[in-house]
Amino acid sequence: MTISDKKFEIALANSGLTIGEAAERVGISRQRYSAILNQKNASPQACGKIARSLGVKVEEIIED
Repeated sequence: MTISDKKFEIALANSGLTIGEAAERVGISRQRYSAILNQKNASPQACGKIARSLGVKVEEIIED
């Protein structure tokens, strides 16, 4: 799965959180959070953590 930069940025803006705050919500470091975002093929579990931190469904942040 690949996280869409544009969809992620929209979800982050809608959440009102910083990347650091989003990472803290799911208990991972900001560095790990950023690494997941930059992966071309992130695991479903990693995508789930990112989506959960923003309060959205995975489908809302991955590329089609």
